Amino acid sequence: MKKGIVFGIIFIFLIAGMVIYIDNRNGVFYEGGVNGLEGMVISISDDNIFVMDKNDIIYKIIDIDKEVKIGDMVMFEYSGISDDNLLRVVDYSLLNEGMLELDSEDIFSLYYKMAGIKTKEMTLDEKIGQLLIGRYNGDNAINDTIKYGLGGFVFYEDDFIGKTKKDVIDMIDTLQNKSKIPLLTAVDEEGGSVVRISSNPNLVSERFKSPRELYLSGGMDLVKNDTINKSKILFDLGINLNLAPVVDVSTDINDYIYKRSIGEGTNITSLYAKTVINASKGLGVSYTLKHFPGYGNNDDTHKGIVIDNRSYDDIMEYDIPPFEEGINNGAEAVLISHNIVKSIDPDNPASLSNDVHNLLRGGLGFSGIAITDDLSMKALDNIEYINTKAILSGNNLIISTDYVDSFNEIKNSVMNGVISEELIDRTVTRVLAWKYYKGLMKDGK
Repeated sequence: MKKGIVFGIIFIFLIAGMVIYIDNRNGVFYEGGVNGLEGMVISISDDNIFVMDKNDIIYKIIDIDKEVKIGDMVMFEYSGISDDNLLRVVDYSLLNEGMLELDSEDIFSLYYKMAGIKTKEMTLDEKIGQLLIGRYNGDNAINDTIKYGLGGFVFYEDDFIGKTKKDVIDMIDTLQNKSKIPLLTAVDEEGGSVVRISSNPNLVSERFKSPRELYLSGGMDLVKNDTINKSKILFDLGINLNLAPVVDVSTDINDYIYKRSIGEGTNITSLYAKTVINASKGLGVSYTLKHFPGYGNNDDTHKGIVIDNRSYDDIMEYDIPPFEEGINNGAEAVLISHNIVKSIDPDNPASLSNDVHNLLRGGLGFSGIAITDDLSMKALDNIEYINTKAILSGNNLIISTDYVDSFNEIKNSVMNGVISEELIDRTVTRVLAWKYYKGLMKDGK
């Protein structure tokens, strides 16, 4: 089969299930009159065009001649919505070439100009590398840092076994010194059953306590103190990103996620999210709300496909508020789960769903970094082109154990026109702006 036909099939597969999210919160009203939408064309199917606006919300356009191409900047004028929630365009015009500007009111807005300049200086390979957080793999990591220009590494418990503080500092410093752009260095230091650094008594005198143990022992004051203490320890070792807190709502001890959560209802979990995010600020370590849009009572996605059958109203009432509270208090990153949440998108895992990302961006006003859970997890085993789908659905960073395969797939998708380099540029700019915001990058590097 010819390459063009193969990628045509891939293309149709990738855009399946993408739908519009209607955002009235930002004053956009989709009924009556003529409205305008400025955005970047990110994909095209036989019948529809998919456009990303300055807030990374993705829209589905119908009833338009296919005179636009992937990567074009377009102003659409539309009136009303069809019965299946698609914009009906009455006119459109191409804008000047260049990257779609990110929202000037975003959390990283002060750094978009510097980040944009840096992006323009980078090769395609360097830009693709910045979208990946690789699973640290020992001796190969140094060469891969140089070859692939990764955005960062995530470290697990095995990477710290037997190491002293100096060993860890040297390990991370060596990687940073080999990287042209400062790395994100990440761990899952949740406390309780999931710890990486504090599993080693050479690094921390005792394992960090679980969220629930902290809350029951000393309430939110102890949660705050624990976050501050944890951040200082991580920062001193060279870790600048914690893939925590778990803000999934779980009150049933039989839930998979229960022992990793605070084990309380929506209100207490929301307060927990707010407390951790506020306490972490100014300490050099960013924290990550997870697992959006809420794990609920579902099984472990590490082990296989998980389908969440809860109603949309229940998810919005019980699961979303902790994420919203964390975002409203300055959360910089949100990690997306691999659960298939049927009431939001019955066809795609949350991490690969436009609808889920549109809820995060449009519904909650999140302007930070959307991160996938590790794409090597078994919940995604039967999905092809997962890295390409991850980019097209609105993620900024991909966590990947098999990051070389991820790099190659994304590059092939760009070279074959499935992903535009303009979309890569836009996504990289947000990532680099975060690194400027965090103080990892200065005007020079």
